[in-house]
Amino acid sequence: MTRILNDLDQELRALAESWGADFWGVADLALAREAIMEQGGAAIAAFPRAISVGIGLLDPIVDQLPRRAERAVAMSYRHHGYNLVNQRLDHLASRLSGALQRAGYQAMPVAASQTVDEERLLSAFSHKMAAHLAGLGWIGKSCMLITPEVGPRVRWATVLTDAPLQATGGPMDPRCGTCQECVDICPPRAFTGQSFRIGEPREVRFAAHKCHAYFDEMEKATGLPVCGLCLYVCPKGRKE
Repeated sequence: MTRILNDLDQELRALAESWGADFWGVADLALAREAIMEQGGAAIAAFPRAISVGIGLLDPIVDQLPRRAERAVAMSYRHHGYNLVNQRLDHLASRLSGALQRAGYQAMPVAASQTVDEERLLSAFSHKMAAHLAGLGWIGKSCMLITPEVGPRVRWATVLTDAPLQATGGPMDPRCGTCQECVDICPPRAFTGQSFRIGEPREVRFAAHKCHAYFDEMEKATGLPVCGLCLYVCPKGRKE
């Protein structure tokens, strides 16, 4: 049985990479069960494993974000750095879920970007939590998943499953140190500068409603709300 499951692990990873995944990991969700239940409810919390897949963003697209007031820059980032990558991730998660179901397991893809709780501004499940528990990075002061390879310049999707896949790692300790660049550059001052701790409310680190209100203001002013400065400025992702 172990050999068969190892074969499934390898098969799924190979499929994900052939379909465009730059990052792959499997998380044991037991450590965050309470937080998962609070966010997504019992149906989501019932899954013991999560497959985390990520696609890296193109540096020239991210590096132009300080000029996001220019319409061409904003349109480029929204299309190539957000919409298109999210579509690729959703297709990837759906296809992996199909492969798991054909192998006899339950699987539920979680959309790359989808708010299901408008009051709390939350998705059904935290992609960055899955990636963190899979050992792919740590959650920074920007509340983004920071990878050792490219910093936060990655978008994520998740497949929840009952397949007893081998976890690829465990939570990575924060490596932000005293850096506050994402906190300092944030236009609506939405970050508190506190480091992430599992089980601690998001509000300790991030005022989501401040960020949401800032995007609403940009939407009214320009019709094309784009920020991403915390993504751009992180030293772990910049090549300079």
